[in-house]
Amino acid sequence: MSAPLRIAALSAWHVHAEEYAREAQNHPDTELVAVWDEDAERGRALAESLDVPFTEDLDQLLAREDLDGVTITTATTAHRDVIGRVIAAGKHVFTEKLLAPTVAEGEELLATAREQDVRVTVSLPRLAHGYTLALQRVLTEETLGRITYSRVRLAHNGSVADWLPARFYDPAEAIGGAFSDLAAHPAYLTQLILGTDLRVRSATYTDMTGRGVEDNAVVTVTSTDGAIGVIETGFVTPTSPFSIEIQGTTGSLQYGFGTGGGMSVDVGNGPVAVELPADAANPFAQWVASIRSGEDTTENLERAQALTALVVAANAAAA
Repeated sequence: MSAPLRIAALSAWHVHAEEYAREAQNHPDTELVAVWDEDAERGRALAESLDVPFTEDLDQLLAREDLDGVTITTATTAHRDVIGRVIAAGKHVFTEKLLAPTVAEGEELLATAREQDVRVTVSLPRLAHGYTLALQRVLTEETLGRITYSRVRLAHNGSVADWLPARFYDPAEAIGGAFSDLAAHPAYLTQLILGTDLRVRSATYTDMTGRGVEDNAVVTVTSTDGAIGVIETGFVTPTSPFSIEIQGTTGSLQYGFGTGGGMSVDVGNGPVAVELPADAANPFAQWVASIRSGEDTTENLERAQALTALVVAANAAAA
């Protein structure tokens, strides 16, 4: 194992490709050494922006003895093939969500990773943010009583401002539209609030800009305890703040509302501000630590698989 760890970025398909590659450049224990892309022109452009070599031959790259791991930002449809090849080569994997198009394919990849002693981590970054840590504390202390309702919204203007790449609207390559991509974040936060054993009750998808996939979506779920969860997303909202609302039998929590944003809890005497702690180590840093320790990021992988199950169920309900 290298010191620092030597990392390659696989594909510039996803909009977070450069972000994760720069994580490898900026982390004190990793070094970015190469870029590969199935689209040579796209890959060379990313490699040039990062000032690292581009390679057209993935097998040759994975055969390098000095390569420790990769970041995966291919289309989700390519994950089973590309991640499978990376694991077979004994390299560690940091991947954009979703891990795979189906839970079964994800489990197949993880089973092979365990056999090969490979560390896999999925990018679920909002679980490490300070507001999530504060929210978890409120839930652990049962300040709100029995949870009855949650609503998490995350939307942007990628379609109306036309900054998302055209490939994000390919229903086969992207495994859907806004819900399979952006809604992953409010989906896994909803699972954090209500539990991962959720039943999709409805999925309303609309295509406001006529690109062939949903760019506006609302999914409702219920927990085993009867709580209702609402997950909202879209690519057609210029000024929609990320927001969380939780209602319980003895209180409520809000985050992101109003001009000040922030988090507050109201147990009947008016809203009281909740202090937000600093962010925890992000998923990339967790991955690096797991490679060094030899221990899997177990909770991350369990949540990643639960997320896939929810997205698959929502897409099926919408169809």
